[in-house]
Amino acid sequence: MKNLKFYLPLFAILFLFAFKTNTYAQQYPVLYFCEKYGTDGETGVSDRFTVGYLTVMVKADGPLGLRDCSIQMDKYNPSTGKFAYYKKFPYKVEPDMAYVYFAKNDESDMSFDDPGIYRVFLLDQNDRTVASGLVEIIR
Repeated sequence: MKNLKFYLPLFAILFLFAFKTNTYAQQYPVLYFCEKYGTDGETGVSDRFTVGYLTVMVKADGPLGLRDCSIQMDKYNPSTGKFAYYKKFPYKVEPDMAYVYFAKNDESDMSFDDPGIYRVFLLDQNDRTVASGLVEIIR
């Protein structure tokens, strides 16, 4: 009983602070994948696709602040247990954009040719990671 009197005020204080914190569903940009992006929006959002072309989507709460950026893909090598560089494509976007898609264009093919697990990055002009995601490619 003596221990209970000691711990009760401590639990009460922790309980109050637990409800005082602010939590947000999305603090940082989110990178995810779809089959294509068009006038109707995203088609086929998933994290598992067959080999071929994909569209990389990035969504943030506010402007990304990017002009020159790139999408880099690294492929997982199960024999080494590490990711290795696969492809990288440059893109230009507007700094005020908070919702961007990266698809096949003249400079990039955005093609995942081999089955496997890929780590995909949105990189800024200094090759710093803005957002990243994993996708599995199957036959």
